[in-house]
Formats: sequence, C-alpha cells, structure tokens
Amino acid sequence: MREVIDAAADELAAAGVDSARVDAELLAAHVAGTPRGRLTLTEPDAGFVSRYRELITQRARRIPLQHLTGVAAFGPVTVDVGPGVFIPRPETEVLLEWAMKLPLPDPPVIVDLCTGSGALALALATHYPRARVVAVDDSEQALSYARRNVADSAAGSGVELLHADVTQPGLLTELDGTVDLLVSNPPYIPDNAALEPEVAQHDPAHALFGGPDGMAVIGPIVEAAGRLLRPGGFCAVEHDDTTSDRTAEVFRRSGRFDEIVARHDWTGKPRYVTAVRSQ
Repeated sequence: MREVIDAAADELAAAGVDSARVDAELLAAHVAGTPRGRLTLTEPDAGFVSRYRELITQRARRIPLQHLTGVAAFGPVTVDVGPGVFIPRPETEVLLEWAMKLPLPDPPVIVDLCTGSGALALALATHYPRARVVAVDDSEQALSYARRNVADSAAGSGVELLHADVTQPGLLTELDGTVDLLVSNPPYIPDNAALEPEVAQHDPAHALFGGPDGMAVIGPIVEAAGRLLRPGGFCAVEHDDTTSDRTAEVFRRSGRFDEIVARHDWTGKPRYVTAVRSQ
C-alpha cells in the first residue's frame, strides 16, 4: 500500500497538486473504505489499484479532491459537495471558531447568508443545538446540496433554508432587530484574479466573484446585518485577502456597528471582519 501511495503522490506532485501526499492518502482511504491512519494495514488488491488509479488520474487533471470523494469536512460536520456548489474551505473555519466562542443567548437566532452547501449553518447548528438558523442562497443548485446535507444531519432540524438574493433590500424583514449572529462567506474574489485550476474550473463562478474589486455583495450584506441584528448582535463577513480595509470601512460607513475588527486566518492572511451592532 505504501508503494502504491508513494507512486500516486509523485504523480500528483508532478501535476502541480500542492497537497499531493495528503490527497494520495485520502483517496486511498476513500477507495479502501478505511481510516487514513490504518491504510498501511490494508493490502491493495487488483480492484483497489484499478479504482485508485482512476481517481489519481482525475486528481492529476486538477479535479478537486472533494468532487472525487463527494464530501468535504468542515469543523464538526461533513457535507456532500460536487459540481455546482462551492467547496467549503479550511480558511472559513477560523470564522466558525470565532462564532462558537460568542456569548449568545439560548436559544440564539442565527442567519447565514450565501450558505452554499450549508456547511457553516450546519456547523453552527451543531454547536448551538437549540438555535434557529436561517440559511440563504440564490443558487438552486447549491441549495439542492444544502437540502440534502440538512436532511442528513442530526442538527438539520434547526436549519431553515431560503432561496433568495442576499443583496435584495427586503430580505428577511420579519427578523429585523432580532438576530443574535449573522455570518457570511459571500462571493468576494475580484473578477480578474488568477485562481488555481481546482477553483477556476470547478467552483461555480457565481459563488466566487464579487465584481471588479470583490466588494459587490459585501456592501448589501453589511446593510442587511445592520437591519437584522439586535443591539449587541454579532456579525462576521469573510473577504478577499486584498480587501480587509475596505470591508472594515463598509462597516464603519454604515454607522451601525462598534468593535469592528479585521481578523486573520491560520496562514496570517486577512480573512474576515467582525463587528457588533451598536446599542
């Protein structure tokens, strides 16, 4: 098994895959149906090698690992993903960790805008099991994955999915002034940014690009947060690593937020801005 994985890792590295060894092991575990840590206890037979080689060939063509396995891990949950839905990224888990440390009331009201696969909404519903979580997206294809993930999750009973455009002024007016936490990982990449093939060719462009400067969706989200959050409610919006200052400035210009903080991901890059609704 080690020899088979070594050869696969070399092939992926030659194809430009940064996480070649990890991906080779994860794909082997997927095919073998065993935990990654027990791979060396498994003897690869002809059926394994044939299926594994097929997946390695596809990964070498830069098809995302998550499209090959059909799932993505995110915090405490694992969600179904595939063509047509944004793959949740580890970078967003720093936003999740921040949110899980908040002094929210019990039960809290949480809104997740641009939910995609529903990963962030489900992770928050898992951590706050009595929460009402309203998750919004305007992509029917993405919501088809989110519905499946909500239905398959023990925490899914607390998650409500809504097909709507988060930039529309009348979004969720029935919740005005009542939301305890609003989070969003919106489309924020500037239109002309260079991306890895896994992203550029396989993530839906609608979930990636946020206009010429990446800010087209962030402004309306901050406006909605100012209306939806109760006084003292919390907000976090992810952004491109080039637009941290501009995102913080959007919060300041709204005049509705205090404690505006630019925060970084695990690699030290500016990743999201948090704020508290003014009293």
